[in-house]
Amino acid sequence: MTIYDGTMGADRLRQERERLAVILARATPAEGCGPAIPVAPARGPARAVTPNVVMPDPKTDSGYKVEAIGWRGFRAAKAIDVFDMLEQREIARARKAKREPTFAFTRAQVDIARRYRDLVEHHAAGGMKCASLEARSGGGGTSGEFIDAYISVGREIRALQERIGTGAAMAVRRVRPSARGEAVSSIIRDRELVDAVCLNGKSFRQVLAGHGWSDTGRNTAMLQKALAESLDRMCRSSRAREENFLDR
Repeated sequence: MTIYDGTMGADRLRQERERLAVILARATPAEGCGPAIPVAPARGPARAVTPNVVMPDPKTDSGYKVEAIGWRGFRAAKAIDVFDMLEQREIARARKAKREPTFAFTRAQVDIARRYRDLVEHHAAGGMKCASLEARSGGGGTSGEFIDAYISVGREIRALQERIGTGAAMAVRRVRPSARGEAVSSIIRDRELVDAVCLNGKSFRQVLAGHGWSDTGRNTAMLQKALAESLDRMCRSSRAREENFLDR
């Protein structure tokens, strides 16, 4: 005999409504964006930007002027990632404290993180194309060029991942039990950290929780430092690849 618990059912419905509300809030374009921009969960969070264009203007000393071209005065929406959100958070804190913002990651580190993400996404999409019947049959005049590009992207991804290495961003033995959190805390590898933040957009809090670590300022700082060091190693890999290409 099945007994229906109305209280538990109501709790599940409430939690589901809250979950969906968070998704819709993140997917809704920022205030000031055009009404034609849809609510798109796949796009993720976005910020409002004013599109500008450089136009000739004989009245200025340079002969040009910058003019906003938003549709009917509306602004455009630009998708943001975890690094944009960290930057916005620091700017807000700095403004409140009346100080200059101190960003956690350099521009080079952010650029290589985004390049890694874009390469992995591009390579994954290319893999689906390779699995198609057309690709397997060799159809199309540019199939060879596509395969060459696909292989090249794969090599660059592997080079970056080799630079990340197999080290531990958070090793259980290095941290006393009281600072770890749960008894089942597990090692957070550098590669896991990079993939979680750069590819999946997870926050440091989510990474810590996923491995059973306490969400403390010390643990967050350790993850931040480990991620910065991994991104620096990836930058060296990217520079070495460019130098090898120029030497050919």
